[in-house]
Amino acid sequence: MFSRVLGLGRRSFDSLSEQEILALAISSEEDDARIYRSYADGLADQYPDSAKVFEEMAEEEDGHRTVLIEMHRKRFGDRIPLIRREHVRGYYERKPDWLVRPLGLDKVRAMAEQMEEQAYRFYIEAAKRTSDASTRKLLGDLAAAEKTHESLAARLGHKLLTDDVRAEEAATERRQFILTMVQPGLAGLMDGSVSTLAPIFAAAFATQDTWQTFLVGLSASVGAGISMGFTEAAHDDGRISGRGSPLIRGLACGIMTTLGGLGHALPYLITDFWTATTIAIIVVFFELWAIVFIQHRFMETPWMRATLQVVLGGALVLGAGVLIGSS
Repeated sequence: MFSRVLGLGRRSFDSLSEQEILALAISSEEDDARIYRSYADGLADQYPDSAKVFEEMAEEEDGHRTVLIEMHRKRFGDRIPLIRREHVRGYYERKPDWLVRPLGLDKVRAMAEQMEEQAYRFYIEAAKRTSDASTRKLLGDLAAAEKTHESLAARLGHKLLTDDVRAEEAATERRQFILTMVQPGLAGLMDGSVSTLAPIFAAAFATQDTWQTFLVGLSASVGAGISMGFTEAAHDDGRISGRGSPLIRGLACGIMTTLGGLGHALPYLITDFWTATTIAIIVVFFELWAIVFIQHRFMETPWMRATLQVVLGGALVLGAGVLIGSS
C-alpha cells in the first residue's frame, strides 16, 4: 500500500523509451475508449442522446489507437510492450467513476473534459521526448486532436442534443435524483423526526433524567434508522419502479431517519432538564419546517397541505408524548 502511495516500483516517465511511450499511448487510448463506452452504457437507458455523444468519442479514441499501432508496427514491429498508466510514476490515473450507477450527466461530462485535458498534456510531453520526426508529428497531431475533443463534444452535442433533448434529459435527471435520494431521505427524515417525538418526550417527562432520556432517544433513532434503511433497500430493487440503486436509497433513508431522531435527542446531553427540553422543542420546530420546505421544494406539495401534514401532525405527536410522560 505504501509503495503504491509513494510511487515505489513504478517507472519514471523520463525513463521510458520511444517504444514504451508509444505502447503507453496505445493502452491509454484503449482504456479511454472503454471508459467512454461505459459512460454510454450507463446513460443509454435514461439519456440515449448523450449516450450517442460518448459512443462517438469512443470511436475517436479507437481511431487514435489504430494510428498509434500502425506507427509502432512501422518502427518497432508487431510486439507491443505491456505498459499501462499504473506502471508509470506521476502519470495520471482514471478514477472508476464509470462503475458507479446511476451516472450523473454533469459529472460524466466534467470527467470527460478532464480526460481529454490529461491526454493532451501527455501527448505534448511525449512529443518532446521523441526524436523520430514522423512519431513526433503523430504525437503532436494527437495532442491537437485531444485538445479539440472538447469542441468535438460540443459539435456532437449541438447535433444530437437539441434544446428540447437537453431539457428532457435535465428533467429526467432531476426526477431520478428525487426518486433515488429525496424521496427515501424525506421519508426517513419524517419518520425519524416525528415517530421518535413521543418516546423521547414521554421518557423525558416521566423520568426528568436527561441522560436516560438521551439513551432512549439514541436507541430509538438508531433502531428506526436501521429498520427504515433495510426496509427501503429490501422492498424495491429499482428495476421496475426505476427508483435507482436500493443501496443508495437504503442509506439515504436510514441516515436521514437516524439524524431526524438524534436532532431532538442530542439536547438531552445537557444536564439541566428544562434547558435541554426547551432546546429540544426548538430543534423540533426547525426539523418540522425543514420537512415542509423539502416537500414543497422537491415534491411540489402546496405549502398549506405540507404544513398541515407535518407541523400539525408533529405537534400532536409531541403533545401525546408529553401527556403520556406526565401522567
